[in-house]
Amino acid sequence: MAGIVGIDVGGTFTDLYYSVDGVSVDRVLKVPSTPDDPSRGLVDALAAAGIAPDSIDLILHGTTIATNAVIERKGARCALVTTKGFRDILELGRRDRQRMYGLTGVQDPLITRADRFEVDERLDHQGRVVRALDEDEVRALAEVLAGLDVEAVVVALLHAYANPDHEERVRDILLARNPAWQVVTSASVVREYYEFERTSTAAVQGYLQPLVARYADNLSRKLADRGFRTQTLVMQSNGGLVPLGQLGSRAANIVRSGPAAGVMAAARLAAQAGFDNVITGDMGGTSYDVAVVVGGNPPVAETTELDFRVPLRLPMIDVHTIGAGGGSIAHLDRGGILQVGPESAGAVPGPACFGRGGTQPTVTDVNAVLARINAEHPIGLKHLDRLDIPAARRAIGDLGERLGLGVEETAEAILAIVNQRMAGRTRLLSVERGLDPRDFVLVAFGGAGPLHGAAIMREVGIRTMLIPPHPGVLCALGCAIADLRHDLSRTIERRAADLDADTVASVLAEQRQEGEARLRQSEARLSGIEVSHHAEMSYAGQIHTLRVPIEPGWGAKRLVAAFHDAYRTENGNTLGDIPVSIVSLKTAVLGRRAGTRMEVTREVAPSPARPSGRRPVYFGGWTDTAIYDRATLSPGATFAGPAILEQADTTTVIEPGMRARVDSFGNVLVEMA
Repeated sequence: MAGIVGIDVGGTFTDLYYSVDGVSVDRVLKVPSTPDDPSRGLVDALAAAGIAPDSIDLILHGTTIATNAVIERKGARCALVTTKGFRDILELGRRDRQRMYGLTGVQDPLITRADRFEVDERLDHQGRVVRALDEDEVRALAEVLAGLDVEAVVVALLHAYANPDHEERVRDILLARNPAWQVVTSASVVREYYEFERTSTAAVQGYLQPLVARYADNLSRKLADRGFRTQTLVMQSNGGLVPLGQLGSRAANIVRSGPAAGVMAAARLAAQAGFDNVITGDMGGTSYDVAVVVGGNPPVAETTELDFRVPLRLPMIDVHTIGAGGGSIAHLDRGGILQVGPESAGAVPGPACFGRGGTQPTVTDVNAVLARINAEHPIGLKHLDRLDIPAARRAIGDLGERLGLGVEETAEAILAIVNQRMAGRTRLLSVERGLDPRDFVLVAFGGAGPLHGAAIMREVGIRTMLIPPHPGVLCALGCAIADLRHDLSRTIERRAADLDADTVASVLAEQRQEGEARLRQSEARLSGIEVSHHAEMSYAGQIHTLRVPIEPGWGAKRLVAAFHDAYRTENGNTLGDIPVSIVSLKTAVLGRRAGTRMEVTREVAPSPARPSGRRPVYFGGWTDTAIYDRATLSPGATFAGPAILEQADTTTVIEPGMRARVDSFGNVLVEMA
C-alpha cells in the first residue's frame, strides 16, 4: 500500500500531512496559499514535500474556495425561477435584521432581484397540483434567460419538497433550450419544507456550482499534468468526504470544508487521549474557528448562517468563526479604540514581518516582536531566512504613536484584545449554553492556535489544554483520516399518531439506498458502511424541533416515547399529552475508509525535558524563557512555564504558572500549576 496525503488549503497557508503507512506521519509542511488559483497551492505543497506520484494511493483535500466565494461575492451569476408571488423570498427571509438596534444594514443576496423570475404554478403542502405548470410560460422564460449572461439557473418552487415534478419539468425545458446551463432544483439539494432556507440553500448551490466545478476540473488537470492520477477526495462540511468528480454537484456541501476536518481530527485525538468533552480552537491566518464537542460526538448544525439572510439548510459540523487570525490587522476605529480584525493581511501581502510589502500591524507581527515565535526559523516561508522584525516593529510603532504607547506595550495590548475576542466566543459556546469549561479540554491547533491557547485557557477557566503532535496541519490530518458520508432528508410533516411504521420504514429505506448508491459511485476502498437514522420532531404548534435518533421499524408509540425522552433530557420536563409531530426523516450513510488509523501509543518514561536553548520572551516584561524542540520530547517528558515549544508547523506558548507533560500519544497536555 502506498501512502496518503491530506492537504488543507487555507486563506494564508496550505497545509500538508503525509503518511506512508496510514498510521505514523512521514512529513508535514506549510506553504503559502495562492489566492489567485487555490489549486496551485495544493500542487505546490506536493512539490515542496517531494512526494512522487507513485508514492500515494489517495489525496484527501480540504478547501476554502466555496467559503471565500460566498464571503467575497465571487460566485457565478445565476437566475432564480420560483412560484408566482415568491420572487422576493430571499429578502423577506425570517424578518430578522442585521443589527439589534436601529433599522440600518444592507442585504446582499446571492441572486439579484433583476435575475429572479416567476412562473405560474402551484402545489399544496402534500404535493397535490393546485395549478398546473404553464410550460409555454417556462419556454418563454427560457428565451429571456438566453439573453442574459447567466451560468446557472436555480429552480425553487413552492412545496417542491412534497412533489418535485414541477421543478424537474422546468429543469428539462430549460436544459432543452440551453444544455450549457447548470440547472439546480431545490428538491435535489434539500428536500425539506423550510421555504426560505430551501430556496437560499439552492441559491448557494447554484451560485457556487460553476465555480467549484471549474476548480475541480482545473485541479484534476494540474494533478494529471504532474503525473498524479490517484483518486482525490474532498472534505465536506458534514465531516465526510466526496470524490473530486462529484464536487460541482456538491458545491454547497463544502462551504466549511477545512474547519470541519479540524474538528473531526481534534475530537478523535482527544477521545484517544481520554477526553470526551472538547472545545476546539483552530486559529489560522485569517480566522478563529471554535466548536464544542460533548461526549465525543462533533456537533452537527442543521442550518448555518453563511452571511446576513444567507442560511444554508444542510448538515454541517457546528463551527463558529470570527475574524481573528495571525494575519488579522490591528487598527483604531472611528472612536479611537484599538481593534483587531476582521480584516486580514492574508497570504499577500501578509504580515509586515513576512517581507512581502505588508505595512499594517498584524497578530503575527505582535508574536514576532514579543519573541514568542522564532524570527530565525520562519514557518512555511521559503523566501525568508528570518522574519523582518524591524518592519514589524515599525508597523506596531506607528500604531502605538497614535495610542501614546511603546512598541512592546502596543503589541501586548493587541495580543490582549485578540485573546479576549477568542475567549469571548469560546464562553459564548460553553458558559452561555450552560456548560462548565472546567469539564472540557481545549484542543488548540492551526498555525497560530497553540500560540494563543494558553491565554484562552486562562481567560475562560479551562483546566487542561491538549496540543496534538502536529497542530499546525491538523485540518490536513482530519482530511487524511476522514470517511465518506452522505446525509439525506425529507419533510414528512405528519402527526405521529397518523404515521404508520411502514411509511417510516419505506422513507428511511429509500434514503439508505440513495446514500449507498452514492458511496458506490465514489469507487473508494471501504471497510464497511454504517447507517444512522434521525427524526426532526416537535410538539404540535412548535417551530423548533429536536433531532431524535430512531430505527426503521418503529411505530408511532415508540417514536413518541423517544421524543419525550429527548425533550426531557433537553428541557427537564415534557408537555404531557400535546400531540407530537414528525417534521422530517433523516438518514446518514457513512462509508468507512479502509486503512485509516491513528498513531499507536508509545511507552511513557516520566522525566524532566531538556531545553534546546533560552531567549528573552515578553510576558508583561522581558522574561528569560526556556525553548524546547518538540521533536526531542519523548512521552513522559515534563516542563514548566514560561516556555516556548517549537516545531516545523507551529509554535506553542506555555505561560508562567503552567506546567506541561507529553502523554503516550505524543500530545502535549498543559495545565495550570
